Amino acid sequence: MDLIVGASSEAVKSLTGKLGSLLAQEYTLIAGVRDDIQYINDELASMQAFLNKLTRRGADHDEQRQDWMKQVREVAYDIEDCVDDVGHRLGAEPRGSGTLVSLQRAWYLLTTLYQRRCIAVEISNLKLRAQHVSERRTRYGVENLQGNGASSSSGLGATAPKDRLAPLPRLIGTMEPVGMDSAINELKEWFSQEKQSSQQRYLSIVGFGGLGKTTLAMALYRKFGDEFDCRAFVLASQKFHLPTVLRSLVKQFHEKQADTSQDALHGIEGWGDETLKKKLLEQLTCKRYHILIDDIWSVSAWENIRDSLPKSDKGSCVVVTTRFNSVAEACRRQQGHVHKLKQLDLESSYNLFLQIISANDLCPIRPINAGIIMKTCGGLPLAIVVVAGLIASKLKSKIDLTLDHHLVEVQEALSAELGNNLTTEGVAQIINHCYKNLPPDLKTCLLYLSTFPKGRSISRKHLIRRWIAEGFITEEHGKTAEEVAEDSLNELIGRNLIRPINNSSNGKVKSCQIHDMVLQYIVSKSSDENFITVIGGHWQTPFPSYKVRRLSVHRSDRQETEMVERMKLSHVRSLTVLETFSALHSTMPKFQILQVLDLDGCKDLSHNHQLKKICNMYQLKYLGLRRTDIDKIPKKIGRLEYLEVLDIRETNVRKLPTSFAKLQRMTHLLAGNKTNRTALTLTEEITKIAALQTLSGIEINGSSTLEEDREQSPDMVSTDTSTEDKDNTALHGPHKEARKVDLPKQLRPLEALEKLTNLKKLAIYRLVKLQAKDDELLLSAIEHLSSCSLKFLAIDDSFTGFLASSLSSSQAPPEHLYTFELSGKLSKVPGWIDRLHNLEKLTLSLTSLKTHTLAVLGSLPELFSLTFSLHAENNGSKALNTVSNALKIVRKNTLESGGKIFVLDGGFEKLKLLRFMGPVLPPLDFLQGAMPKLQRLELRFRIVECVYGLENLESLQQVFLTISSQAPEDAKGKVSQIKGLARMIREAKNSPTPKGKCLSFKHFSAPAQPSLSFLEGEMPELQRLGLSFKRGTSACTAWKTLQDCNSSQAPEDAKAKISQIKELASMIQKANNSPSPCVKGQCQISKELSYNSKILEGVNGVENRKSLQQVHIRVKQQTYESTMVKVSYNRSSVTVHIRTHKPQWWLISTMIAEGETILVTTADSRLSCTDRANINQLPI
Repeated sequence: MDLIVGASSEAVKSLTGKLGSLLAQEYTLIAGVRDDIQYINDELASMQAFLNKLTRRGADHDEQRQDWMKQVREVAYDIEDCVDDVGHRLGAEPRGSGTLVSLQRAWYLLTTLYQRRCIAVEISNLKLRAQHVSERRTRYGVENLQGNGASSSSGLGATAPKDRLAPLPRLIGTMEPVGMDSAINELKEWFSQEKQSSQQRYLSIVGFGGLGKTTLAMALYRKFGDEFDCRAFVLASQKFHLPTVLRSLVKQFHEKQADTSQDALHGIEGWGDETLKKKLLEQLTCKRYHILIDDIWSVSAWENIRDSLPKSDKGSCVVVTTRFNSVAEACRRQQGHVHKLKQLDLESSYNLFLQIISANDLCPIRPINAGIIMKTCGGLPLAIVVVAGLIASKLKSKIDLTLDHHLVEVQEALSAELGNNLTTEGVAQIINHCYKNLPPDLKTCLLYLSTFPKGRSISRKHLIRRWIAEGFITEEHGKTAEEVAEDSLNELIGRNLIRPINNSSNGKVKSCQIHDMVLQYIVSKSSDENFITVIGGHWQTPFPSYKVRRLSVHRSDRQETEMVERMKLSHVRSLTVLETFSALHSTMPKFQILQVLDLDGCKDLSHNHQLKKICNMYQLKYLGLRRTDIDKIPKKIGRLEYLEVLDIRETNVRKLPTSFAKLQRMTHLLAGNKTNRTALTLTEEITKIAALQTLSGIEINGSSTLEEDREQSPDMVSTDTSTEDKDNTALHGPHKEARKVDLPKQLRPLEALEKLTNLKKLAIYRLVKLQAKDDELLLSAIEHLSSCSLKFLAIDDSFTGFLASSLSSSQAPPEHLYTFELSGKLSKVPGWIDRLHNLEKLTLSLTSLKTHTLAVLGSLPELFSLTFSLHAENNGSKALNTVSNALKIVRKNTLESGGKIFVLDGGFEKLKLLRFMGPVLPPLDFLQGAMPKLQRLELRFRIVECVYGLENLESLQQVFLTISSQAPEDAKGKVSQIKGLARMIREAKNSPTPKGKCLSFKHFSAPAQPSLSFLEGEMPELQRLGLSFKRGTSACTAWKTLQDCNSSQAPEDAKAKISQIKELASMIQKANNSPSPCVKGQCQISKELSYNSKILEGVNGVENRKSLQQVHIRVKQQTYESTMVKVSYNRSSVTVHIRTHKPQWWLISTMIAEGETILVTTADSRLSCTDRANINQLPI
């Protein structure tokens, strides 16, 4: 049982370091205690060496060896508890010389005498226990590694590479499951039929654990979810609890509603079944909904859920996954369809295996023994994936051995009967083999995931901080603890024991998840080894027979509360509570040495003085209060002198008490709400904590220090300006110079901000009422911190104009940043932004979006993701005014480049993610060669004008569109059209037809066809152009020459337009087919075209398609004001004459090529000579 070795070895390894530190400290201990500590340290070092030997041998261990290793682990834990408590019990001993110090030291020795005697007795007893454990090893022959302890080849993989290379930044896609094409096609047909039906229908996906039921269901959920008014996903599990399921559904549907106020769900944790059912009925009435219920274990559970859901006549759909045929048949009886999932065949198994192996270019050739390993895994995707991950790790660490060698090694270690015996135990055997091949440190890290419930999305940063707080991760090989933890997480992901489910915009894993069968395995192992005790989880575990070391309470009903009260809790080092904490308030005094406390999401902490009790947990290192209902931190928080992480995000805490300054070990302070930009006020107490590395979610209020001073000094002159003035200065430049007011130094936290030289991340959510002096101090602090350790800087400035004035004029810009976020009213990017050569992630206000801005940003060599966003606080008229002003800027920026934002060719060599988030999406035009590495485009908006040139994004794989529920219908229509175009482009790229031979735009822009522009050299192989207009019923096709096909229903101007375009196309075709090459100035084509500004905003540059053979036009009835355009064409130049009553010259902007001449005449005086000059300067 390598698990025991891993847990015991890591426990001893952690302790030996602490004992060394204790010996180095100059505590005055009772005589003989220091010698006892040294003896324990030496004895444990010998045990550590022996445990390492067991790990390297990779042996299976008999009962005697298992029992001995458990004793080692328990005594190591108890010694560690004692050592950790010494510092708190004795405190700091006075040092120095002089009479006063001598008196202080005498008083210290007197007052700590009792504690020092108690510590001496405890250490003496622990020494005896360590001695007895050591003697048992020889007494019972534990060191004999023969027989069952023989060397096994399976242990060869238990050593990880010394340097775990971090994976390259990438985006996680939503790929369809391997080997499930037929299943997806079959269920696609079912969804299509369901769409046409008004009845509520049910789909059940049934199969053995590990076959991929959830994977398939989630693929369908993503594929068809957008076709419903709302959707939600919920986990049922073996220990079914109806209120938990209903509560999850209510929360998810609430988040998708226009009113997302949390007050509507106040007290939801205490709601009963009937209240939750009524709320669901209220949310889903008159809606077509899609619900996915994962892992139902009984018919009764299914019936309870089914009866709780509102009956719908809108064609709603409920999908369930289950391992049991009885549940599937129960669904069938309710207008249901059952899909039985089968094992992968040999070919599909191999394809999945090779996909994992070749992800790192490790195996381009088919291995000869793959068939054996596939049969061993029995066609189970889970088994194949984890075995492939194991072999991939072996190939990385032992490059001198072949893939075939590793395949044979794994096959010999696994039972050949597994393929014919598909049971939970069989899958557990495969998982166990992969687990045994982990290094001890990775075993400990993976075990820790049993803390989290089944189906939970686990934040990468959250997990890493907890690993470090638990002491599992330390600095090594010149890397920080955070970097080592990142490497460990990447290694577990690479072995497919953890699966990433979401990536952040910088390409790193944002959140991960563990498969339920892997989780079941490690929950069982953690319980066996007394590593983590889970109460109220999805699997029943035995009551702990040892002292509980780490406790995770998933549910706090009466039964679970009684179990906790009967436990030995005085040695609990870590406590995680998921739902409610009040039920455990009576056990609080028992948690004497708690170091990690995570209460994320608990909604009852504001009662019964729960937080005050937490302030008595003196050894606490990690305190997680995110999403709780607290609104203040107790004054006695300063008692927690060892606290390193405080997470109060998404709470109502706005200010910290003065005692907070005592927390000098604090490294991460996480506060505020990123969604609504509520924040924690920056105070002097925060700036006194020099160890801070992360300061996130703060508000800098320039007036906060002025109020007290005004009261004391009546003659103080106010320098504040109104909100309206601030809004104007943000739009038009820096605010006016105000009278400077010199305040006492202790009242200016901004002056002390620059002393936090260890800061790596600074996120400012609000800047309010900054004075001129405040601007100077903040800028100075940013410049200084950037020259130290700062790598992440985020500033939201919606009110003061700091970004547009002070920051943009910085003489020492933050050149070493990896992540930079500027939100609020930013009309242009700082001129020095192109100097940020290390920048990987950039977020800017949508108000800074210009063609020129994109041209500048394209020069950033390491930029991986780029986001333009615009948000406003939910604050009535002020929010509307902010958005209105911002949209004016966006519109103005768009007009500067001819009505579109152009993304030029060249630059952005590493950009893979581009996002636009705001109420309005301006017209975007991606020119040929733009963003050559872009893989993912995200658009979130309420109103969209149009997106052009998606076909020019050579590497584009995904287009994600999110539209507000309050958006007008035409905007929703455009979403479908853009999705259709993106799908068409993707299919064209994957089509065996020669690339670029055919291009069709069908109903793309509501209410009419978009402006299409072809530049010289674009799509040289294009032979057919299809145009389908939203208005009209006529259609025409062309084969070599255009045929006459005018609809009788079309208006005369539309008929004329068709004739004009066809005639121009015909002349172009003849010129292209001319046997004589055209000489410059000859072969000219000149034709008057009547371009309709709404139905046809412009089909420009058709004459540039030298291979064009067909033009397909379809138009429907409606007339609009037209614009006259005259085109003169020859092979090297185009002259365009426009006569218009509106300045719509931007319609021809994308036609400009080198050497072209543009002449503009207009009856509109607004199109001046300056505008004409701008036209000539438009991008090529």
